[in-house]
Amino acid sequence: MRDWRSDPTFAMCREVADGADLALFAGGCFDVRAVVAGILPELRRDLPLDAVPWGNFPHGPDVRKAVAALRADGEPGEDAPRVLWSLCANDSRAAAALAVPFLIPVVADPDHPHRAAALDALPGPARARHLGVASRAEFLLHRTDPARHAPDGHDDYGYEVTAYPAGWSVAAARTAITANTPALVPLLNDPDPAVRVDASYVLATAADLDRVVRTALAGGFAAERDPMVRAAFALATAEITRAHPHPPTVAWLRERWRDEAEVPEARLAAAIGWLCLTDGPVPEELRRTVDALADDERAHAMEALPWMSAASGTGEPGLLRCRRCMLHPDGPDPETIFWNSLF
Repeated sequence: MRDWRSDPTFAMCREVADGADLALFAGGCFDVRAVVAGILPELRRDLPLDAVPWGNFPHGPDVRKAVAALRADGEPGEDAPRVLWSLCANDSRAAAALAVPFLIPVVADPDHPHRAAALDALPGPARARHLGVASRAEFLLHRTDPARHAPDGHDDYGYEVTAYPAGWSVAAARTAITANTPALVPLLNDPDPAVRVDASYVLATAADLDRVVRTALAGGFAAERDPMVRAAFALATAEITRAHPHPPTVAWLRERWRDEAEVPEARLAAAIGWLCLTDGPVPEELRRTVDALADDERAHAMEALPWMSAASGTGEPGLLRCRRCMLHPDGPDPETIFWNSLF
């Protein structure tokens, strides 16, 4: 990857760092939200890559190359999906967000050879500041909701390592996902359980004001027999409900974790989701349920859920980290112990 400081957007970021009002640049050629919004009405699989100014954003040419490889019928190699994931992991999402509308047609094509890789890359740009987060106050939390915030705001996501406003990147990716909900919802019924899990993780970032996604998840949950997919649908439902409150769904999640006939994975997911949607004291019944079901074997198995793998910490699977942070916050933190041991 070339030095991002040579990208045109860096001049904007430098001006903002020097005191310029970020609102002055909203809607312009360096606002990835505006660029994505400009191509959504004509989104199609053969949309030319040069329909957007990749070079205006940090690492844009690298992302363009990765997207071209994922859209092609040939072998993309390991570098294409890795480029997108590494940018998001390193908190540089602007160009990766620009890739989202180009990858959705690939994901929607059941015969495309790179469908799984493209689906795996979709949720990264739509999420920020979630890695290692397992607290009741912040887990499943959307800090940026493009339907609720002013177009020149970026909430408390702050700035990416390139000094680009992180909230703009997240909002652009979520706008693209929301606009293409009709193409993504059918993936919840895909024959492959891994696709159903990943699709629910992507759709959980959509602005679901008309509850289309939540309704689809409810229908999928009712018909689903795979324990891990049931857990994924429960977590996705809780995440959407945290962004768009809906008391009946909160009650539904409570019923799920209390139901002893429900599979343990789904009970645990529902318990975690319900905790994040409520602010009262933790019921003793819930505490006993989670402590009894969240053993090491199940915690490692549930790392297959992207929510859990994202919440994990040093030597601590995501499920156990959520249990500790939400139910036993005064317990020892394995990550702190690990780092302290190095000094």
